[in-house]
Amino acid sequence: MESISVFEIIKVGIGPSSSHTMGPWNAAEMFLNLIKKDRKLSDVKEVFVEFFGSLAKTGIGHGTDIAGMLGLSGEDFKTIDTTKIDEKIAHIKETQILNLGGEHPLTFIYGHHLILNKEKTLDFHPNGMIFKVVFNDGEELSQDYYSLGGGFVGTKEDNTYSEMCVRTLYPCHHGSDIIKYIEQLNLTRVSDLIYLNEESWRTREETNQQALEIWKNIKECVYKGVNKKGILPGGLNVTRRASEMNEKLLGSKIYKNMDQWFQMVCEEEKTFNSITKWISCFALAVNEENAAFGRIITAPTNGASGVIPAVLMYAQTFTEFNKEEDIIRFILTAGEIGTLFKKNATISAAMGGCQAEVGVSSAMAAAALTEISGGTPGQVLMAAEIAMEHHLGLTCDPIGGLVQIPCIERNSMGAIKAITASNLALEGDPSKARVSLDNVIKSMWETALDMNSKYKETSEGGLAVAVNVAEC
Repeated sequence: MESISVFEIIKVGIGPSSSHTMGPWNAAEMFLNLIKKDRKLSDVKEVFVEFFGSLAKTGIGHGTDIAGMLGLSGEDFKTIDTTKIDEKIAHIKETQILNLGGEHPLTFIYGHHLILNKEKTLDFHPNGMIFKVVFNDGEELSQDYYSLGGGFVGTKEDNTYSEMCVRTLYPCHHGSDIIKYIEQLNLTRVSDLIYLNEESWRTREETNQQALEIWKNIKECVYKGVNKKGILPGGLNVTRRASEMNEKLLGSKIYKNMDQWFQMVCEEEKTFNSITKWISCFALAVNEENAAFGRIITAPTNGASGVIPAVLMYAQTFTEFNKEEDIIRFILTAGEIGTLFKKNATISAAMGGCQAEVGVSSAMAAAALTEISGGTPGQVLMAAEIAMEHHLGLTCDPIGGLVQIPCIERNSMGAIKAITASNLALEGDPSKARVSLDNVIKSMWETALDMNSKYKETSEGGLAVAVNVAEC
């Protein structure tokens, strides 16, 4: 089994969904590259994309159709001006022209060239899609793709997820592998081992730089979120709350930029109620940005993108573990724990419900916080196990097919659970634990397989039905 870099698990993304937005977007880019292997884009007469299963059932609310069109247009979600997305989509729909790969204008009729097929699910995975082109000479080329969670995309023939997968010197596919190599190499910290494996992709200095770039994006995203008011898009009329919380917590204090705001938060009173409110504020800020097609850090998914930022912000603003090295080791540890769930279970809500998203992110954050708080390797894994244990069976039932209710609040709950799990692990003895991280990952996967499909990001069960709101 090949290894996955931590920066494939924690990376720059765009809202509102890693599986339903980023995955189809990546698939469209892959299909463009497939065309260009043997033909020119100018040879294409028509292009089609059909989404199936969960991608179709919650596609409008998750922006799956938008991702498909922008991906085929050659746009990059890492660099696109997110404020121009609505304008670009309106132009495609109104003109009925899509500029394939940014270089070849084609007739493109929404509902004909792009279809959301809610009646059919492809066998390989509930997040299936098929791209097809017809060339001017009558030949056709089609390819099925599957969005596997976290922006990862595979096909029936190749589900290795990414070109970033390699064989590392000390492959850690299970929690037990981490402990084995730490003892074998006489290391003291989980992140020391991760540093060694990440050298398969880049130098230690480059790893540090990439982790700090992730932190920079996290701070920027939180800052944007706490300074935006209004109603989130989609039709549910959900009001942004992070801004109001930020104002109440800071009182009459005025800041002019992100650094001033961050320093003010660091200087806030450190009471239990104040700190827990700030943690919720951080999480809400990120997930409100995600719901509004903002740029966020996918960790490991977009629906769960507020948990790790909230816990890392907590560590940086309210604990002594707030040095640059702590940031790096936090991100490395969180990412490595995420790879264990990716390889042995799932990080796709369409496969496993929200335990696969917020549950995994909470486990990642709990392990990372324990790592920088001086926990032993055993305690780090113990923290991840505790966090996931108390997310087992969590369903994904987004109202109206939007990543808003219950998703936004659920991230603040995941962050608080992560901190509690870390505190329990730091006071615990891993040798006396009856459940290992590997046990809980196995149990999570079995739970995912047994879970009714209506609770797996289809908006066909749970709150999505109880509130009775049509997909927005």
